[in-house]
Amino acid sequence: MQLQQLRYFVAVAEAGHFTRAAERMLVAQPSLSQQIRALERELGAELVHRGRGASVLTDAGAALLPLARRILADTESARQAVQETVQLRRGRVRLGATPSLSVSLVPDVLRAFRERHPEVELLLREDGSRDLVRTLAEGGLDLALIIPPPEGERTALAVTEVLHEDLVLVSAGPAGRRRARITDLRDRPPVMFREGYDLRETTIAACRAAGFEPRFAVEGGEMDAVLGFVRAGLGPAVLPGMVAARSGLTVTPFAGAGLGRTIAVAHHRDLPLPRAAAALRTALLDHLAEADRTGALPPGTRLAPPTGPPTGPPRDGGGAGPTAT
Repeated sequence: MQLQQLRYFVAVAEAGHFTRAAERMLVAQPSLSQQIRALERELGAELVHRGRGASVLTDAGAALLPLARRILADTESARQAVQETVQLRRGRVRLGATPSLSVSLVPDVLRAFRERHPEVELLLREDGSRDLVRTLAEGGLDLALIIPPPEGERTALAVTEVLHEDLVLVSAGPAGRRRARITDLRDRPPVMFREGYDLRETTIAACRAAGFEPRFAVEGGEMDAVLGFVRAGLGPAVLPGMVAARSGLTVTPFAGAGLGRTIAVAHHRDLPLPRAAAALRTALLDHLAEADRTGALPPGTRLAPPTGPPTGPPRDGGGAGPTAT
């Protein structure tokens, strides 16, 4: 059974005449008749009583007519859905992002994407970078903004570094000095994120590299909670520059070089990237390029070069500690 045969059959049913149906379908009448006979052979029943003045559906033809119309309607709906997806009038993107990126970079990127493709469905999963890497590898996400894992842990992923970002110290009161040092946290216990945040591990590693084990004023919070605790004066926190720039808190860069992170966009290496997800990836890269061109990136935030992160000057002993990505 072919779709064209069903189209011809519906045309005959609606026109009540083979010749008029052939004219409507822009086909020779013998060809149309041949296709109807082939359909009847396929179904094993006569569908149309052929008369000189008119053609009337048999009982079998009357039973087939609503089904044929439904099949043709569903086929057209499928065609339109595919075309709308290809043209990005429809579609879906499952995006993963870390909490810090969800409150800094992601809103601007999604706004720009939404303006171009308002009918594409956007689904955001906010999670720690390690959990996002696992979900992406399992096929649960189309695209994710992550902190790149070590080379040995990214075999299933195609990872492109897009941004390097300094970490800074934020506090509720005025800055005590123009530059902070990680050793300041020895006597000023910070507000600390819950386990699973890369920012937590980065801060702890930097403190240990500076020779002390950090104590925490409050620990276990998500991003919004940590910002609220800092505003309440419970202690400072180490945050990415893009988050700090939007926080309304006092921002103090760290002295020296090294305390920062790399941000990457990733997708599954062996799964085709959906068209809408590819368009969102392009929107992200365009947004970052434009922000870099216009100087809109916060201080200490810079585009990643094509071949890995830049190397900074040698660190002094009182600097920020080892680079964390």
